[in-house]
Parts: sequence; C-alpha cells; structure tokens
Amino acid sequence: MPMNAERKDSELDEALVSVWRQALVERAKRVKLGEDSYAVRSTAKRRLLQVDFEFGGRAIRGLEQNPATGSRWADVARKGGKVMQFLLVGRYFAAVHDGKVTHFGAKK
Repeated sequence: MPMNAERKDSELDEALVSVWRQALVERAKRVKLGEDSYAVRSTAKRRLLQVDFEFGGRAIRGLEQNPATGSRWADVARKGGKVMQFLLVGRYFAAVHDGKVTHFGAKK
C-alpha cells in the first residue's frame, strides 16, 4: 500500500475516533473536525445519536449503535459500551468502541 494511502487511512481513523469521542463520550452538541463543525442529532424513532460529516470530500454518517438489535455491537452497547457505527454511501464500513476502530469488509 502506498504511504499516502496509509496516511489517509490513519487520518480517517483519527476522524472517526474524534467523532465517536465528541458525540458519545463528551456528549457534545456539535462535533468539530478541523475547521468544520457538525450538529449531533437524535434519530426520530430510537433517539440514537447521529452525526453527518464530511471527510476527504465524502459524506459520512456516524450512528450510535442500537442496543435492541441482535448484532455483537448491540451486545456491547447493551452492556454499557459506547459504540458508533459509520456509513458511507448507505453502507456500514467501520465501528468505534473504546476508542478503537474496526473496519468492515475487504481492504483494497
């Protein structure tokens, strides 16, 4: 993998952890990434926290894990863990828990 791709992946991971920390740990009303800030909203049905933000020219959504589902991440959330999943073009691509990023799917 070229060095600039590794740096970009690292910067994305830092951004995901920052959004997770500000929204779920610090309970901020706005998330700051660089010079930009984005509103933290609640979903209508489950009142889960949600943040829509941009990184690298792409629109990303961070969504608090719904503890009422059957996934392993929901199990972590039911036990009190703070989990945020991230979507790009409507597909989950990563989750953050305890400040650690887990990527889904194959790496290119």
